Amino acid sequence: MNVITKTVQLPDGRTISIETGKVAKQADGAAVLRMGNTVLLATVCAAKEAVPGTDFMPLQVDYREQYSAAGRYPGGFTKREGKANDDEILTSRLVDRVLRPLFPSDYHCEVYVQVMLLSADGVDQPDALAGFAASAALAASDIPIDYPTSEVRVARINGEYVIDPTFEQMKEADMDLMVGATKDNIMMVEGEMNEVSEQDLIGALKAAHEAIKPMCEMQEELSKACGTDVKREYDDEINDEELREQVRKGLTMLAMQRLRVVTTTRNTVRRPTRRLSLTSQRLMMQLIQSCLKTSSKRNMQR
Repeated sequence: MNVITKTVQLPDGRTISIETGKVAKQADGAAVLRMGNTVLLATVCAAKEAVPGTDFMPLQVDYREQYSAAGRYPGGFTKREGKANDDEILTSRLVDRVLRPLFPSDYHCEVYVQVMLLSADGVDQPDALAGFAASAALAASDIPIDYPTSEVRVARINGEYVIDPTFEQMKEADMDLMVGATKDNIMMVEGEMNEVSEQDLIGALKAAHEAIKPMCEMQEELSKACGTDVKREYDDEINDEELREQVRKGLTMLAMQRLRVVTTTRNTVRRPTRRLSLTSQRLMMQLIQSCLKTSSKRNMQR
């Protein structure tokens, strides 16, 4: 059992630990995040091959806060966990919003990210840690992703910025922002505030980004320790460069033709506008027909 543990420290001295290699071994990547007595388990699984015809990123993120995390069980007749509530759905969207743009544009395999709250101490807010846990699970896997990410909540309390404040601290906050970022760029900002200036907002974003940078560096170290810094190979999209170049040249010719007509006619005359529209339509139809013929010939050769 090769258990790897990494820790990172928040600006106020609290620590967050990431552990992998102990649970959920059948998943492509798994990470257990601990902050005090708040514990989250993040797992990620991805298909080896894309479904034929898929031209988008089929990513699904599911965040759940179990009753058992607080030592309780659901009431009612069924005594079972129900569907995700509004807060869980919104947290899942926040995680999805940061992760989705960082997958390669030609990667179309199904990816499923599950973040589950295992233990809640009622002090720290677990939704602010979900994005960090999900990215750590991806870092511990060989699923291709461009950069590690993290998310933090930043609040302003008595004029000072606090990263990942507790439930008690949030009662005195006049700013509540969720910020997701990589080591170099901010990816997502969402939240609310009570009549603050632009400089205050910029200061909050800077404080959040400075806190995220060591989290991303820690994930890079985790990926190297797990041996997953080299990601899996994939071939989900076949790009016809010759067809792309043909389309580019055709559109360039169309643009030049339209520009020539516009520059040689007066704006007060209506006929050239109609002639320009007909010319554009003819050129576009010729371009489409030429591309379709080229594509059908190549498909027959294959």
